Amino acid sequence: METSKTNNSKTILIVDDDPDFLLQTRMQLEAAGYNILSAHSLKEAEEIMVDNRPDLVVADLMMEYMDAGLVLCHRVKKKDPNTPVILVSALTSQTGMAFESSLDKSNGWIKADAVLTKPMRAEQLKREIERLL
Repeated sequence: METSKTNNSKTILIVDDDPDFLLQTRMQLEAAGYNILSAHSLKEAEEIMVDNRPDLVVADLMMEYMDAGLVLCHRVKKKDPNTPVILVSALTSQTGMAFESSLDKSNGWIKADAVLTKPMRAEQLKREIERLL
């Protein structure tokens, strides 16, 4: 687990098993003034959330388990339904399978507030974060 503090009061938890994505996203969001918590797995993210309450979570869809991002999203929403979750995935660019968030749909199975496809532009992620916070 890595943490950083800036003058911004909003804290974002980034969870991804790709160290390059984690580092790059961390640097981009720190430069935008956010406090960052980061984890490499579902387990590590859950350990962080025992003592911390992030304002928003950015999680990879597939990590140590194929559904780790979905499980994390479910657990974040169960703990606090008002915490926004952004799922990110390279699955769409690799397979063509598209995912959409469906928090507002009664039959939705992905309880994320947004789903973004990797690779994504830093501005796209920042725009979604600003919209959700």
